[in-house]
Amino acid sequence: MIDDIPVPLRIQRPKLVDELRRSMRRKNLAYTTEQTYLYWIRFFIRFHRLRHPREMGAMEVDEFLSWLAVERRVAPATQAVALNALVFLYHKFLGVELGQLDFTRPAVKRRIPQVLTHREALLVIAEVKRPVQLMIQLLYGSGLRLLECCRLRVKDVDFGMGELLVRDGKGRRDRRTILPESLVGPLTRQIGQVEKLHAYDLACGAGEVYLPFALARKYPRAGTQIGWQFLFPARSLAMDPAAMKRRRHHVHKSWVNKRLKQAIDRSAIVKPITTHTFRHSFATRLLERGYDLRTIQELLGHSDLATTEIYTHVLNKGGRGVISPLDD
Repeated sequence: MIDDIPVPLRIQRPKLVDELRRSMRRKNLAYTTEQTYLYWIRFFIRFHRLRHPREMGAMEVDEFLSWLAVERRVAPATQAVALNALVFLYHKFLGVELGQLDFTRPAVKRRIPQVLTHREALLVIAEVKRPVQLMIQLLYGSGLRLLECCRLRVKDVDFGMGELLVRDGKGRRDRRTILPESLVGPLTRQIGQVEKLHAYDLACGAGEVYLPFALARKYPRAGTQIGWQFLFPARSLAMDPAAMKRRRHHVHKSWVNKRLKQAIDRSAIVKPITTHTFRHSFATRLLERGYDLRTIQELLGHSDLATTEIYTHVLNKGGRGVISPLDD
């Protein structure tokens, strides 16, 4: 399944969704942001029984956002995303000023990230089968987000410099992060598997991968080159909604999540674990080893140092090196 390639817009008789997509793309919003905003705008319209947004205003927005906080009990960040989507709808798209909104906000709760000990992380990783095992190792060893790992291409692995290049990450920022020495061998073998699969696709008349932005026009032959192939390709071809061609995309994140959940069940660890837990654990291990916050911020790709500082609260011994009087 391919769900991270921008879908084409209707030219003849476009619908509200198509006009919204066109407006978002003119403002150069990330495709993930486009998908998220459309989800909340559709939710808002369904909540008000399919009334057109032009027939509604600040009162309906307040009602919807308050319902999210009171009835759905969503987190503050979730309500904030819904608010941003509706502000875009009215202010940027319809040109309607909502004025001062007065909706109920959920209680702010500062949650500490769940982390794994090094032993627990290795126990879970040992239960995962390849190639998902290698992906989880990269999340834990390099601090990648799951989608960043799925989108890695062969050329993004720099063995000479010992680093991974994360392109078009969160906030549309590129960054470099560490490549664990212990993964050089497994990554080399994975690239070898990708080369064999790519050769097979070429022999079958396929083998052209999706290229972002206008790279397909700038480099017409790049899509068939091994360097641009995804490091973790999907098991089957899928229809590219933009080019209407059958192509081999990267593995879907839901497939990775399913395999990880099965491994967690086998490991018998009771902590709530997701793929993002390994990224949290990566940051915590670096803090334990004495690396400064600025370095960790760059490796994680955080735009704000305050986001990175939360990991200081999850270190061993209360995060402040305090020893319990009972253990004195």
